[in-house]
Parts: sequence; C-alpha cells; structure tokens
Amino acid sequence: MSNFNEISDFVLKGKAKDCAAAVEAALKGGTDPLEVLNKGLVAGMNAVGDKFKNGEVFVPEVLVSARAMNKGVEILKPALQKAGVQPVGKAVICTIQGDLHDIGKNLVKIMVEGKGIEVTDLGADVAVSKIIDAAKSTGCKVVLLSAMLTTTMPYMKDVVDGLKAAGIKDKVKVMCGGTPISRAFVEEIGADGYAVDASSAADLCRSYY
Repeated sequence: MSNFNEISDFVLKGKAKDCAAAVEAALKGGTDPLEVLNKGLVAGMNAVGDKFKNGEVFVPEVLVSARAMNKGVEILKPALQKAGVQPVGKAVICTIQGDLHDIGKNLVKIMVEGKGIEVTDLGADVAVSKIIDAAKSTGCKVVLLSAMLTTTMPYMKDVVDGLKAAGIKDKVKVMCGGTPISRAFVEEIGADGYAVDASSAADLCRSYY
C-alpha cells in the first residue's frame, strides 16, 4: 500500500493517531506535502463523503473521520506553509438567524474543508448583517446558509439582498440547504446553489473556485 492509500484509509477508518503518524512518515520520506494533502487526506475524506451520500456511513463515522483528517492536517500544516501552499479559496458558513440547528451545517463544513477550502464558521442563529460583514471581511467566494425551520427561510433572501446592496453579490455565490429548502426556493430568492446532502454541497462549493 502506498503512503497515500495508507493515509486515505486511516481517514476513512477514523484512525487519528495512525493517520498523523503516516503523514509524519511521508513527510520524513521527502513526499511533497501538497500531494500528501490531496492524494492522502482529501482523497480519504472524499471517500467518506461518497459513502455518506450512499448511506454506507452515518454522522458519527463522518465526525470520527474528520477528526482523523484534522490530526493529519495539524502535522502537515507547517510543511504546507513552508512550501507556500495556499487554500483553494475561502467560504463562510452558518445557520441562519432564528435557527439553532447546526449538525447539518457542521457536516457541510467538514466536507468543504476536505476540498481544501478555508471555511469561516459563524455558528448558528447568525444575524444577516453579521453574514454580510463576514463576506466582506474574508473576501470569500461562497456563502453557505443552513436552515431547518420554515420560519427562518426568508432570512436567506435577506442575505442575498444584503450582498447585492453591499455591491458584492456578483463576486459571491450563495448556497442554501436544510430540510425545508428546495431548488425552486433557491432560484426564487436569487441564490446560486442547492444541494441535498453534505457531500454534494462540498462538490458544488468546490466547483465555484
């Protein structure tokens, strides 16, 4: 088994200590840190995403795999910085104002980070003004909004309108998700993307970069 396959397998199986050790061994062996990231850690998380999408693994397994990936990233980060490797891009994620649900949002964040995107997580029950400010201050290319309550859905349109008023909607894609959200609703409010699950959301988010 190659170093990359080994690292990917440790992520898939959620073996954090083994993953970190394998990353360290790969670096000591002179392997390109960017290749360790993409062919090892990201490949492993992508495999987890595919299994999650197909109902082969569930939320607990995804969280354990994410922990393993993050342990590997901790070891890898100094080497990536030394090599001048930058994230693919930036994104902002949150659960919309009035909504405290965050499990789905957290899963999407994990999957998006697995695509090499730097994610600013604003948390849950986030005011529209705070989202607009974060989009401006981070220079992100994508804003991901989550809602589980029909009563909070209108705030998603307020975010789209707020980005337009701030003059940056042409630079920022808005993705929406959550149980009550549909593709038709996303189109109706002038947002850009909709996904049915965390893995699909990460794929769509990555396509914008």
